[in-house]
Amino acid sequence: MATAAHWIAGARIRTLPAAVAPVVVGTAVAVYDDRGVWWKALLAAVVSLALQVGVNYANDYSDGIRGTDDERVGPLRLVGSGLASPGAVKRAAFLSFGVAGVAGLVLAATTSWWLLLVGALSVLAAWYYTGGKKPYGYLGLGEVMVFVFFGLVAVVGTTWVQTERWGTSGWAALAAGTGVGALACAILVANNLRDIPTDEVAGKMTLAVRLGERRTRGFYAVLVGLSAAAVVVLAAVTTWWALLGLGFLLPAVAGARIVLGGARGPALIPVLQKTGVAELVWAVLAGVGLVVG
Repeated sequence: MATAAHWIAGARIRTLPAAVAPVVVGTAVAVYDDRGVWWKALLAAVVSLALQVGVNYANDYSDGIRGTDDERVGPLRLVGSGLASPGAVKRAAFLSFGVAGVAGLVLAATTSWWLLLVGALSVLAAWYYTGGKKPYGYLGLGEVMVFVFFGLVAVVGTTWVQTERWGTSGWAALAAGTGVGALACAILVANNLRDIPTDEVAGKMTLAVRLGERRTRGFYAVLVGLSAAAVVVLAAVTTWWALLGLGFLLPAVAGARIVLGGARGPALIPVLQKTGVAELVWAVLAGVGLVVG
């Protein structure tokens, strides 16, 4: 099993924001609807964090055994650097998925059993992003998975297990999921923009590789704009206090300036941090607005 040092190396800079942000804002929507349930929110957080950790380990394992990380520019990878064996990292990935499964099982048992299907699809999406014979992350579909599962599914699911109804809360959760999902995608876009040269050599045809450097930089800016628009939509269907969420633009614009300024390679690493902070700020400030409103 991976050691604590391995965990620090393997846990990406985007893990915490991507895991926490959907649960924070999804719960805030439920609270706005007077249906917040703290223990279900906690279980949703366990599911989200465990899935995100599992994705990181699964990607580390799959990319490592394929040789994709042999010439890595970004943060250290466990398998590619030789810090941990492929078997240990694979076990860590499935242990994380197991933790998510147990927490998800409790949520399903107390709400609806069809949530088990959603959970199973989430785990499959996490594994086959870079795993299997034809990983869809190598086909340029990674951003779709991130938007759907770490944006829409995570936020709407968090809200639904607490409210158990659609109504206004459903539309609000959909808007919030769009905003959080767009920023989660922006983190991946910045990551793949940095890795274009090495991914091309490794045959990893990410969306960034397919779009090319110039259009990928533009796509990052579009995602930031979409996230800002989602704040406005969220406020329109709930309370204008939700516009506090626009505070995310402070770190997001700082990241966009670096991306649009033509930074390459290691110079893009700070963008991951700034975008991750922007995602968390979006969720927290919009969530505070919902609770106050």
